[in-house]
Amino acid sequence: MSLNWVMLSDRDGFIHLPNEYIIYQSPKRTALSLKPVNSKESFSVSSNGGQLYLTNQRIVYLPSSRTEEFQSFAAPLLKIHDSHVSAPFFGPNVWTAVVQPVPGGGIPPSIPALELKATFKDGGAFDFHSNFERIKERLHYAVEQAQESGAPGTDHPAGIDYTNVHLDELPAYDGPGISLSNNAEPAPDYPGPDQPPPFSPTHVDDGTQFETSAEPPPGYEEVQQQSVANDLEERLRRGSS
Repeated sequence: MSLNWVMLSDRDGFIHLPNEYIIYQSPKRTALSLKPVNSKESFSVSSNGGQLYLTNQRIVYLPSSRTEEFQSFAAPLLKIHDSHVSAPFFGPNVWTAVVQPVPGGGIPPSIPALELKATFKDGGAFDFHSNFERIKERLHYAVEQAQESGAPGTDHPAGIDYTNVHLDELPAYDGPGISLSNNAEPAPDYPGPDQPPPFSPTHVDDGTQFETSAEPPPGYEEVQQQSVANDLEERLRRGSS
């Protein structure tokens, strides 16, 4: 991570790195604070409002009111760890992570790690976190592929060719014994008439996902049979009267 090293732009907010583009941009009233983790250093940085950007390479924070001490903050995605969202009963959601400083980034060298807290006063914490985890997973996969192929890919951002990082979908997993031959037909995307529909996730505002099934609930068939019998009995009674 680096402090006050982002190249600012009046038009776009900040100048992008090569092959960099924005994936998520927070509302303008997002607060940010930085403090050492398990360190006695009296170092801290904070802003009550600003915008947090997620790109395919890093996160960037620009405070709304810039000072000489705090004009910008940036951290490579692979230098960010243990991220999670806290949802208190009262107050806005907070995204917390541990960030590793980079040499020459404006952080005292005696500080090995910083705790970052981003307070999303106008919402967006869960959207930011889900996009962050998705992009970071793609970058980890790109590093692993580079290392397996013998390329000089490392966990350092300079070792990643971002033009070859697929951010939309990871390659499908092909486990033992389930690979398809050339003549085999792939499984249908939708269930056939004799197949029950698959489970589908249902999104909830708090970021939780529950699995719902289209199969009937327990006792459904017995209730339906009883309903048909009652209807038949009623028709016979009407016919005999």
